[in-house]
Amino acid sequence: MFLTARPVRAALGAACALVMAAGCSSSDEPGPDAGLITVTTMRGAFLQPAEIGPAWAAPEESAAPQTLVSFCGGTSVPPQTPPGAELVYSNAADEGEKGAQTLQQSALVYGDADSATAGLSLLRTVADQCPKSSEVPAAVTADRNEPAYTETVEIRELDEGGWTGFVIVRHKLYEAAHPGTADVAVAVLRTRNVVLVDSYAIYQLNNGSPAPNFETDWKRLVGSVVKRVG
Repeated sequence: MFLTARPVRAALGAACALVMAAGCSSSDEPGPDAGLITVTTMRGAFLQPAEIGPAWAAPEESAAPQTLVSFCGGTSVPPQTPPGAELVYSNAADEGEKGAQTLQQSALVYGDADSATAGLSLLRTVADQCPKSSEVPAAVTADRNEPAYTETVEIRELDEGGWTGFVIVRHKLYEAAHPGTADVAVAVLRTRNVVLVDSYAIYQLNNGSPAPNFETDWKRLVGSVVKRVG
């Protein structure tokens, strides 16, 4: 079971989830494709809004196809999708008056394990170039109104159920005049021919303290997805 508190910020997001580990078996047939994970398997492994919680729904504006989530935060753009893979994704959000949560799940499905390893390496190169901290001024545009904030970035090695890679953990603290926080974890993991990019975020309005269950929640979230693949 993966449960988080009701979110706290409109138009932003991340995840509470009730999960059953639905095992997806790989082929037992001999041949070059034996053991490869299919696109269908990865789509089935993603958590859907209905199983996360009653307040969760597919966002009205999902990330554009062939687009990953931002690694470095701040004003950085998402990394380019490494070549040679089919990208599948599923997004969900729970938005409230005092904050929000989002869950952005993506998988790069390659034709072989070596290509997936190369894809993971490219994404790690992007992550290693993220600044450890950044200060971003307030932004007021036609479709965005965000106070100034400071954001820190930490990269950790990650090994979860036979999937290996790294996780980028970001913490955003807004200026004192507009108290609020954003905690984000972007887990990038590979097994066999698939690279999983799983992003969980929780945003709090009028609260300058980090989300208390954030660390536990993103770990359980990632674990629930990889267990489904097996």
